[in-house]
Amino acid sequence: MKDYLNYLISLKKILSIILFYLISTQVFSQIEDTSKVIMLSDTLDGFDNVSEEPENEIFEMQKSPWGAVLRSAVIPGWGQFYNESYWKIPLVWGLLAYYTSVWIKSHRLYWDNQEYYLNNKNINIIAEKLYKSRRDFYRDQRDEFAVYIGLVYFLTLVDAYVDAHLFDFDVGPDLYNNGFQLNVRFFPWK
Repeated sequence: MKDYLNYLISLKKILSIILFYLISTQVFSQIEDTSKVIMLSDTLDGFDNVSEEPENEIFEMQKSPWGAVLRSAVIPGWGQFYNESYWKIPLVWGLLAYYTSVWIKSHRLYWDNQEYYLNNKNINIIAEKLYKSRRDFYRDQRDEFAVYIGLVYFLTLVDAYVDAHLFDFDVGPDLYNNGFQLNVRFFPWK
């Protein structure tokens, strides 16, 4: 009993530390940094092609997110083509082709077993149960793959929207903050 109470007390301490951490990160992440950073020309280390942008210049996106969604809604994969994510198009078409083929096969087998079930009803009890269970299995599988088709279609719309928003996002190396990097090995013997 004493071990259980000690366990509860230590669990309470751990949970309070986690709660404090979550609250403090939420509070301090909302603080706005109003300080200005002044870069001297000698800190650029030879990057002469860097130009300063005026503060009143308005950023204009190169790709329209809703345009990408509409394109992807008309033809799945067209939004990915619009966003220049060409490698995603065969993935989308492959998933849709596979799920559609399984849906068509399950639909055909459902109707075949439905017909066999109705023809053997009240004639052969064993065959009736067999065809009924197979009919129910193929109906459930058909419905499951219809949901998969809908999910792939929906995810292509979401991907097109997000990819259009992130099209202008620069993922290159940060040329201004080439500071100290810490490399840690978890397995030093490798």
